[in-house]
Amino acid sequence: MRWLAAGFLVTSLVFGAGAALAQTSWEMPTEYPETAIPGEGVASFARLVNERAGGRLTIKPSFDAKRGIKSAQMIAAVQKGEVAAGDAFAGALGAVDPLFGLSSLPFLATSIADARRLTDLARPAYAKKLAGFGQKILYTTPWPASGIWSKAPLDSAAALTGLSIRTYDATSTAVMNAAGAKAANLSFADAMPKVKDGSVVAVLSSGDGGAGRNLWDFLPNFTEVNYAMPISLATVNLAAYEALPVDLRQIVDGAAKETEARQWTAIRTRLDENYARMRANKVAIRAEVPPDVAQALAKAGRGAVEDWRHRAGPDGAALLDQYEKK
Repeated sequence: MRWLAAGFLVTSLVFGAGAALAQTSWEMPTEYPETAIPGEGVASFARLVNERAGGRLTIKPSFDAKRGIKSAQMIAAVQKGEVAAGDAFAGALGAVDPLFGLSSLPFLATSIADARRLTDLARPAYAKKLAGFGQKILYTTPWPASGIWSKAPLDSAAALTGLSIRTYDATSTAVMNAAGAKAANLSFADAMPKVKDGSVVAVLSSGDGGAGRNLWDFLPNFTEVNYAMPISLATVNLAAYEALPVDLRQIVDGAAKETEARQWTAIRTRLDENYARMRANKVAIRAEVPPDVAQALAKAGRGAVEDWRHRAGPDGAALLDQYEKK
C-alpha cells in the first residue's frame, strides 16, 4: 500500500488531474552565448513552445556550454538522451560525419542567397544522416560570414606564417595550416582561455560569435576574408519528439518553422549590427583583403574542398557538384 501511495503521489505530481495535464521538460543547450545568433534561435524556439504548450511541454535553454556539451558532442548527447534537444555548429559536426562540414567549406557560400540555397539543397541529406543518430532537424541557423580576428593587422601573406589561430573544424584547420599558419581546431569555449593568455593570437569566426564573446578586448583587428557562411543545426531526439501527443508535436513543428524563418531574416541585418558594435569597441575592420592574403587562402581552400569531396563520398560529391552548377 505504501508503494502504491508513493506511486500515486508521483503520478499526481506529473500528471495532475489527468493525462491531459502531463508535463514534459526538454533541456536544449548550445555552446554559444545568448547574444550570438544561434543563442537567439534557441531562446526564440524555447519561448514560442513555452508560450503555446500550456505548461505541458517546457523547453529549458542553456548557453555558453554551461551544460558541458560542445557542438562536436551534441549529436551524441541528443542520441543518448543526455539532453532532449540541442544546437550545434555544423562545421564541428564534421567530426561525426564529413557531410555536416559542407556549409563551412571555404569560399563556397559567401552570400546569404548562396548559404540558403546550399542549406536547402543539403537538408534532405542532413535529415537522413541525423535519422541514423535517432534525431530530427528542428531548424537551421545561418552565421554571418567568417573573418579573421587578430592581435596584429593581417596586412600581408607573411602575417599568416606561424600565426597561432583558432579554427572551427577540420577543413578550416587544414586551410589555415596550408596557408602557413599554426592552426588549432577549438570550440569557442576552449579557445577563449587561450586567447586571454595570449597562446592564440587570431580566431577564425564571424563578427557575431566574436561580438558575443568580446574578442575585441584581446584581438582588435578583423579582416573580412569572407571565408564561409556556415550554419548551425538544432536537433531533437526522435523518440522524445514522437512520445509527444499530436498537438504538442504540432506546436514544436510550428515553433521550429517560425524560428528558422526568424533566423534567416535576422541574418540580413546582422552584419551591419555586428560591425557597428565592433567599431564602437574600437575594432579595426579591414574590408579590403590584401591581395596576397586572399590568394594564399584561396589556393589553400581549393585543396581543402577537394579533400572534403573525397572524404564525403559519392553523396557528398554529388551535392557539391549540384550546388556548383549554380
